[in-house]
Amino acid sequence: MKNNLKNFSVIAVLAMTILSCNNKNQEKMETNKSELTEIFPKGEKGSSENFTGNAYNIGLVDADSLLTTAVGNVYFEPGARSNWHSHPAGQILIITDGIGYHQIEGQPIEILKKGSVVKCPPNVRHWHGASADVGLQQLYIVPNTEKGIVNWQEAVADEVYKSVK
Repeated sequence: MKNNLKNFSVIAVLAMTILSCNNKNQEKMETNKSELTEIFPKGEKGSSENFTGNAYNIGLVDADSLLTTAVGNVYFEPGARSNWHSHPAGQILIITDGIGYHQIEGQPIEILKKGSVVKCPPNVRHWHGASADVGLQQLYIVPNTEKGIVNWQEAVADEVYKSVK
């Protein structure tokens, strides 16, 4: 009986230690919810001619004559967004972390979260970027690059960006 009580005490202490560690890890995770997990390096800061705020781009697959597809990652800091733009052959966005927005001209702003996938039709004006409080990380895929990659236009007005419902 004495051994059973001793074993129970050891197991109880171990269980409390494990639970304590798990609680500390959970607390740490909850306090860092606004921090994004980077999958790829941040890359180069985007031009202020094409972005409002801080956005960083890194190319992952350069377009070539065989695949004719460009793939890259953009990391938007909170509040950062692209200008209005279009892609001659369209674009696909895959959100890998954070919270952000996407809007096709004339349509309501769409809220993006980790796991969202967006198809931007060819030659259609749109913009995308991070929410005001949380950054956004996205993969972009631009197919048929022989048709062109991107046509940059004017900045998205603050009134438009802040009109998220």
